[in-house]
Amino acid sequence: MTEMVTIREEDLIETVADALQFISYFHPMDYIRALAAAWEREQNPAAKDAMAQVLANSRMCAEGHRPICQDTGIVNVFLKWGQDCRLESGRSLQEVVDEGVRRAYLHPDNKLRASIVADPAFTRRNTRDNTPCVLNVEMVPGRTVSIDVAAKGGGSENKSKFKMMNPSDSIVDWVLEMLPTMGAGWCPPGQLGIGIGGTAEKAMLLAKESLMEEIDMHDLKARGAQTDTEALRIELYDKVNALGIGAQGLGGLTTVLDVKIKEWPCHAAGKPVAMIPNCSATRHAHVTIDGSGPAFLERPKLDEWPDVTWAPDKAAKRVDLDTLTREEVQSWKHGDRLLLNGKMLTGRDAAHKRIQDMLAKGETLPVDFKGRAIYYVGPVDPVMGEVVGPAGPTTATRMDKFTDMMLDLGLLTMIGKAERGQGAVDCIAKHKVAYLMAVGGAAYLVSRAIREAKVVAFEDLGMEAIYEFTVEDMPVTVAVDSEGNNVHKLAPLVWQEKIAREHLLPG
Repeated sequence: MTEMVTIREEDLIETVADALQFISYFHPMDYIRALAAAWEREQNPAAKDAMAQVLANSRMCAEGHRPICQDTGIVNVFLKWGQDCRLESGRSLQEVVDEGVRRAYLHPDNKLRASIVADPAFTRRNTRDNTPCVLNVEMVPGRTVSIDVAAKGGGSENKSKFKMMNPSDSIVDWVLEMLPTMGAGWCPPGQLGIGIGGTAEKAMLLAKESLMEEIDMHDLKARGAQTDTEALRIELYDKVNALGIGAQGLGGLTTVLDVKIKEWPCHAAGKPVAMIPNCSATRHAHVTIDGSGPAFLERPKLDEWPDVTWAPDKAAKRVDLDTLTREEVQSWKHGDRLLLNGKMLTGRDAAHKRIQDMLAKGETLPVDFKGRAIYYVGPVDPVMGEVVGPAGPTTATRMDKFTDMMLDLGLLTMIGKAERGQGAVDCIAKHKVAYLMAVGGAAYLVSRAIREAKVVAFEDLGMEAIYEFTVEDMPVTVAVDSEGNNVHKLAPLVWQEKIAREHLLPG
């Protein structure tokens, strides 16, 4: 009988904790190379600027060991457990891995945002340490434990799609139907993971696992497809990019950097298909332990990052939020680039819901919103003298149902990530205000524009409290102007037509 390999509890904990800290501030280098290539060939200045912000942010995070995105994700762990290995622990495997998550997210030098809530249908209580993770375990032959970790942001995870297709249905048609409905809240350009077959839950798992694979679309297209699946990957990649959605939904040549597909046999009566996007805060890593101690990932060298810097656009309009008027807001046009200066309030889901409840009860609000700007953000806690931790925008559509209420309180402008729904756009036009978009995936860069931060209401909500930020040259784009012109609707149509007319996509 083969002697068993002992995997010590502490070694597994340390390995998971180190990997999660690692992926919080180091992008996978295959993603950086692919994004840099997309930046090189991009022709839309707005999309090119957005990608430059993501690339510059990535290098800053690598240098400063701070989170790429303020949404530090829900942790997914895939274990392939060698059958000749035994875990030396009195705790369950879930509890041991969760201890690794806990240590990573509470690390004093780089505390990560706790985004996980228990009792999800009711009280939605924050667990405070980002546990539990979502753990998947497969027993395989061998004497090692293979560990894949990922931290999946809510903006991209929320755009997941699934369909139980008929066997004759077209996967390509379904993907092309779904992409425009996903908006830009998943922070393109990223990857699409597609799972085909199995059962409903297996297809979703396949899609998630596929996103752990290395980006290789450039090499695949260069050598040509050798299987039907590879041909499908190429077809989807080309046709999705031809939609012209572009970086952050601003229109452009690159919406996806790769399309990944994993398959499993399924019942003859159906064809389950799942699609999960990865955002510009792509975070995953692979490590193996063999019983000899914890394993640590090798740090990439900073000279591997492309020489892409970002500075405020000289053509951008500087805006003083402290003296902002309705007339000035109405002078902004969709697509304008602004640099915000002065004081703004923050607030996201929980704060908006509490404001709604207080108004319904006739209670006085702790903050006056008249003439103010509100930023949809839940920042990471500051460390080492920071004013605030990484503080990129959250998906704005989650606040759509509160928009009319907030504009009735006198708000002049809102700042968030990606598009607004048509109902919110109609409210914006009715109130003659504007919605501004900040780049998702550039959270550390954005936080450097924040000079002061203080909690002004709802401190018990943690990262969802209302802050007042003082900002200096915070970069934003006018996404919806006071006439209701919506850049996320208009720009992709322009680029879709331009791509088709001028054959702009690489062969």
